[in-house]
Amino acid sequence: MKGQKFALDPFQRAAAISVEAGNGVLVAAPTGAGKTVVAEFAIFAAMQTASQKVFYTAPMKALSNQKYSELVETYGADQVGLLTGDANINSGARIVVMTTEVLRNMLYAGSSLLNHLAYVVMDEVHYLADRFRGAVWEEVIIHLPRSVRLIALSATVSNAEEFGDWLQAVRGNTEVIVSEARPVPLDQHVLVRGKLVDMFETEFRGDTRTVNPEFIRMAHGGFQGSSRGRGRRERDRRPRRPLPGSGQLDRAGLVELLGESDLLPAIFFVFSRNGCDQAVRQVLRTGVRLTTAEERREIRSIVNDRTRTLRDEDLAVLDFWRWRDGLERGVAAHHAGLLPAFKEVVEELFRRKLVKVVFATETLALGINMPARTVVLEKLEKFNGEARVPITPGEYTQLTGRAGRRGIDVEGHAVIHWREELNAEAVASLASKRTYPLRSSFRPTYNMAVNLIDQFGRNRTRNILESSFAQFQADRAVLGLARQVQEQRASLAGYAESMACHLGDFAEYSRIRRELTDIERKSNEHGSKATQRRRQERLTELRGQMREHPCHRCPEREQHARWAERWWKLKRSTDSLTRQINERTGAVARVFDRVTDVLKDREYLVKDDNGALVLSESGRILKRIYGERDLLVAESLRRGLWRELDAPQLAAMACALVYEPRRDEGNLDERDLPGGAFRDALRATEELWSVLDDTERAHQLPGSEPPSTGLSHAMFEWVRGRDLDQVLREADMAAGDFVRWSKQTIDLLDQLANVADPEVATVARRALNGVRRGIVAYSSV
Repeated sequence: MKGQKFALDPFQRAAAISVEAGNGVLVAAPTGAGKTVVAEFAIFAAMQTASQKVFYTAPMKALSNQKYSELVETYGADQVGLLTGDANINSGARIVVMTTEVLRNMLYAGSSLLNHLAYVVMDEVHYLADRFRGAVWEEVIIHLPRSVRLIALSATVSNAEEFGDWLQAVRGNTEVIVSEARPVPLDQHVLVRGKLVDMFETEFRGDTRTVNPEFIRMAHGGFQGSSRGRGRRERDRRPRRPLPGSGQLDRAGLVELLGESDLLPAIFFVFSRNGCDQAVRQVLRTGVRLTTAEERREIRSIVNDRTRTLRDEDLAVLDFWRWRDGLERGVAAHHAGLLPAFKEVVEELFRRKLVKVVFATETLALGINMPARTVVLEKLEKFNGEARVPITPGEYTQLTGRAGRRGIDVEGHAVIHWREELNAEAVASLASKRTYPLRSSFRPTYNMAVNLIDQFGRNRTRNILESSFAQFQADRAVLGLARQVQEQRASLAGYAESMACHLGDFAEYSRIRRELTDIERKSNEHGSKATQRRRQERLTELRGQMREHPCHRCPEREQHARWAERWWKLKRSTDSLTRQINERTGAVARVFDRVTDVLKDREYLVKDDNGALVLSESGRILKRIYGERDLLVAESLRRGLWRELDAPQLAAMACALVYEPRRDEGNLDERDLPGGAFRDALRATEELWSVLDDTERAHQLPGSEPPSTGLSHAMFEWVRGRDLDQVLREADMAAGDFVRWSKQTIDLLDQLANVADPEVATVARRALNGVRRGIVAYSSV
């Protein structure tokens, strides 16, 4: 393949041969190993034909934008398109980059753009484990025409073969190609008392790596300056800027140490946005400058060019000049709170080796092309939305996968910032594991149900959903459970034989004894007089039954009783396993049945003359509404709840339906919400949500969260034309977050413009244009 910078690795060659033979492939390999070469080969193969097309899907718009730019560079702008919801560029091109949701919607709509489609690349396919968006990946995999070959690219997962078996079952010829080898080896270090120490000894012993004894001694407080165990890579430098009383380096000192040790550029993973921004300020305050005068001129030129269309007053709100100063000194933050355009500038400057240190949240590890020489982990725990939890071996692998630039570095480096509360052996264990199991997050939704029933009918849809990866995994688990139940039932038979009594039914006698023991135990608990009286009456009754039972007189009674206790204990376990089997068998189809029942109750599905379920007019509206609150939106439109709203009010309402507040954030007080028709419409929408939530729970579905008004007033003011500064203050929100929620609001307004009655649709288009201005319109370079 022309332009390939490296000779193909064995796994790349094997995948390319398989694609050439007409197969789909699942390629699971470490970050930075070059999985995308396989996708590029498929694109190259399609472009050798007269008409074949390739769709390249990615989980995030940032990845889609990046891939689009790369492909334009290779094939030219006339051959490449981009569809992300934000962008609609050259959609009829032979190579189209898109988010997975766009492809899912195309499949449901039967879009003509699917004509001549030969390959679909699903980059970062392990994203199907994402509990919010993962189901979309499975929908696409199940519904793609069988003639389309799937190129699935995944991080290293420990159950790639299981996932590959499912792909084989639903897609046909699919080859699983797994590579554990990193193209650039990873050296792992710990920063202990201002000194970088190798975590492992350099030599392997058997199949495992031996923890460096010096690291263990230092971690346990036993470092005496010994030179024993120093490998060629150990960085024995004089500590800079130790934190008072700790012997540890501060961030600027560590940056300086990494620079002296030739370990820049580096990514510091800090698991909070505020922490990233504080880290940049802290380092810059010390006067750190990592760039030459020539590099600073180049950085300023790029930054000014990429931000030239932003207004000066908006730049001031975004703290642009301080941000640019940091870039010019080689230091930046990268997180979701940054304006998307700013994030893309950071990514570009880092790739060009102009920015040397980036403090980032873990979102940077999700496939964005930003390899570094070194990755630093400041902590080994993160906040998951509810509590602080340790990072998993899979997350550790994903984060450190950024270390080591192919063709530039001989080795990559991972540095763990040692803290006293850590355990040396546990840290080494985390760093040596490579387990990252892929678990399906698939669940039927209302929109999915009406789309599939409209296309295939209810019975066939049930069968299709039973082919999901979620059900595939549940069925495999059932096989293991069934074997266990079979073994335990054999043991139960043996126990029953051992407790058998020649005088009578010992199982019955044992049941009386167990109930008697349970009630005697409960007699010590407080209860009403009536409860205590009933217990005493039952105790008297059971004692009489026990004394009269023939087994009570058996001389081997206690020996039988010991076997009976084992029998009851094993029977409880066996009954529990049997319940699990029943719950997992057909689990996805059962949820679909419940979803269907709700849709029948609300008359989105009705019976035709032949008794078959079909979509009502309301069902056809629901078919084109995507999102967490699809049914609430469709029902609100059907009832005309939003007909009195003007453009700013409708934007505020749409925002309330997409916005997910932080855990510590509540709804706005009604007095702080837009007035007039909005408050009446919101009350009616909330009442409707409550009715739907009750209906869902009555059908054993989990229900949904109520509308969240935390950002509604800020969105209302933004559409009315308020300045960015005022709106961000009102929202108490970073610019990047405001843009993200604005984009989701735009997405819902766009759906309303397409499905609502003409009056609401017209207002939705005006609201959409009101949201899409200023930094929201300029959110990508």
